Amino acid sequence: MIFSVSALVLFAIILIILIRNKSMKLGHAILGALFGFFLAQSSAATPIQHFLTELARTLNNLTS
Repeated sequence: MIFSVSALVLFAIILIILIRNKSMKLGHAILGALFGFFLAQSSAATPIQHFLTELARTLNNLTS
């Protein structure tokens, strides 16, 4: 199942609004999990993974 970028953008916008309004509930948390699930299947997953890996390495080097 492939989701288009527009669906991911829609999920992201909804989550940003809910987080800014501090009104997260169970349904909103499920929406967040779905956003993460669909984002992991998109073409953006690889660059995000590389960024997080480099960030973890940088933080590890700072603390060592």
